Amino acid sequence: MNKNFILIEHPLIKRDVTILRDVKTTSETFRAALQRVSNVLAVEISKNFELTSIDINTPLEKTIGSKLTQDVILVPVLRAGLGMVNGFLQIIPEAKVGHIGLQRDEETLKPIEYYYKVPKNLETSEVIMLDPMLATGGSASEALKYLKKRGATKLVFACLVASPEGIKKVETEHPDIKIFAAALDRELNSKGYILPGLGDAGDRTFGTL
Repeated sequence: MNKNFILIEHPLIKRDVTILRDVKTTSETFRAALQRVSNVLAVEISKNFELTSIDINTPLEKTIGSKLTQDVILVPVLRAGLGMVNGFLQIIPEAKVGHIGLQRDEETLKPIEYYYKVPKNLETSEVIMLDPMLATGGSASEALKYLKKRGATKLVFACLVASPEGIKKVETEHPDIKIFAAALDRELNSKGYILPGLGDAGDRTFGTL
């Protein structure tokens, strides 16, 4: 497996991924579980962020504290990636948020861009791309290309569920990108959906089944 693929092993992640997989889970419960998983992913990804020392005053004396050296930009891939944003903002409240809209052609399975807007300081920020499902890897790879072309250098990808095919695609086209995931699934079906998977993350998040 790709050395840049990091599977987050945690009992609470396993519990929440089970909730997310269950066909009986309501949209409300799905959103809550996705937010909790995103909390843990945010903590794991931010372990490697650089810190700068700052002087502060406690109620008792002066001391030295820390702040993040670089700005953080979250870039959800529309629309399913929106479900991960709040979980990341709870852990990194100072983060800015950009958006990429990519739509998959159901016949070719290739992504088509329809929206792009991100903060201006992309090249000097820690950039975290968010998309719950890494299936064929086509949309993720294209979105990563867009971000790199626009200056992103400190860039990682956070997803909920990944397929071996998607990981291989991103590894081949972006060998410098770390992928953080909550689950590694078996394979894709003939329509490019992850098995066992959890269905369409966007539809289940927003109740548009």
